[in-house]
Amino acid sequence: MLLTITTTATPAAPATDLGYLLHKNPGRVQGFEQSFGTAHVFYPEATAERCTAALLLEVDPRALLRARTSVSTPDFALAQYVNDRPFAASSLFTVALGRVFRSALRGRSDARPALAAAPLPLELHLPAVPCRAGADKARALFEPLGWRVSAEPVPLDPGLPGWGDSPYLSLTLSGEQVLSEALSHLYVLLPAMDGGKHYWVDRGEVDKLLRAGGLRVAGPDGDTAEEDPEAGSAWLVRHPERAWITRRYLGRRQTYVRTALARLAEADDLPEEESDPGLEDVLAPPAPDRPGQERAPSLAAQRAGAVLAVLRAENASSVLDLGCGPGALLAELVADPALERITGADVDTASLQRAHRRTCRGCAPGGRGRHRDLFGDTGAVREQGARPPRPELLVGSAVYRDARFCGYDAVVLMEVVEHLDPERLPALEETVFAAARPRIAVVTTPNAEYNVHYERLAPGALRHSDHRFEWTRAEFARWADAVAERNGYTVRHLPVGPQDPATGAPTQMGVFTR
Repeated sequence: MLLTITTTATPAAPATDLGYLLHKNPGRVQGFEQSFGTAHVFYPEATAERCTAALLLEVDPRALLRARTSVSTPDFALAQYVNDRPFAASSLFTVALGRVFRSALRGRSDARPALAAAPLPLELHLPAVPCRAGADKARALFEPLGWRVSAEPVPLDPGLPGWGDSPYLSLTLSGEQVLSEALSHLYVLLPAMDGGKHYWVDRGEVDKLLRAGGLRVAGPDGDTAEEDPEAGSAWLVRHPERAWITRRYLGRRQTYVRTALARLAEADDLPEEESDPGLEDVLAPPAPDRPGQERAPSLAAQRAGAVLAVLRAENASSVLDLGCGPGALLAELVADPALERITGADVDTASLQRAHRRTCRGCAPGGRGRHRDLFGDTGAVREQGARPPRPELLVGSAVYRDARFCGYDAVVLMEVVEHLDPERLPALEETVFAAARPRIAVVTTPNAEYNVHYERLAPGALRHSDHRFEWTRAEFARWADAVAERNGYTVRHLPVGPQDPATGAPTQMGVFTR
């Protein structure tokens, strides 16, 4: 694996000052032992006019096999011995990059502090980068950061052009960049392009991602994130592909992905749901036809209104919002005086923190009510004329049986089922309909047939990057009818949102009654 970093002279410094920024002497060849091989740093050229530093990583496949604890490999017998890890710029390379150029990544240079903070003319070249998404995705990742991108597919065999291209790119980036930011771009985007890591992804990877993306992580558990002025621009916060990058960097571990996206949204002063918007939320409602006419409510607002209407019609007095996320529906539920008990449950504690701030009178902007701890007092005693107590918040999953989910008039799964892998749906059915057994269950999910009305949505694509599937009306009806029959419920199907004669409404709702 090879990376070359080339710069030219500037009015402020000769090109060889690159050595001060990388903390590596241009006159020496240096080796750095890794658990999986050896990283070498050397300078193929070093003149005052032009200087190139090279990072060469030699991977010992046997050492890699001994050192690794977890790795995604192709599903064949010799994959642990025969793979592309010694040759492609993947997470192995970024680990070596972070260790060898640690000070450069942090933007520190005691000898040349002004140069470390200044944009330099840079050219970065990597001859083999894994990217199954193709050259267009590589350009979409690097061009918003100010790079000029040359991404050429590497042929499987130059002597056999009929075999086509491999999933690897010869990648060259050029532009005026601060060196530390340029290295941080590689540190985050190379493993994202590869889509796999040679080590186990844990919660610490969230903090690592945020720091490399230009954010300061505060607190012992990294509970908050904000832009770090010492790290330059918080480039990941403003990147149009930040949701894709986050999912891939974190190995699609959904709990960590949602935590990272929520913290990125906080740093960007956005609601969490806007950090990775579904297409239906990006498209604004039609503008009013006449001056003074109110704009039509968003589909999200119509969905919440439909759920509330069902709960009122069924005279529900206690509601569990299962998969509540950052509390969009909970904020509507707490305003309904007919509801005596309101609970939200989600697997992601960061989302529950946002739901707490959204619904607690003492935490909301301008709130004057008594602050209550996140998982403490539920405020069961209500003052006359006051709105219902803030919801109780639980860490819990819709796919695991939980005694705390029992005893509610209604359970709501609003835009939840499509975020689960299909093989997890029987577990959800067991949790909600067999174990919790509410009197009413309300399920909403997108109607895939309506997707043709979203001009920005490619044919066959899903509305949201985290959706695992989207059902047609017939598919949802088959699933809902079967669930109802197996568990002693009846179900009626209701449309939500504007209806089209051919494709129906954008959201479909199932109301299950025991």
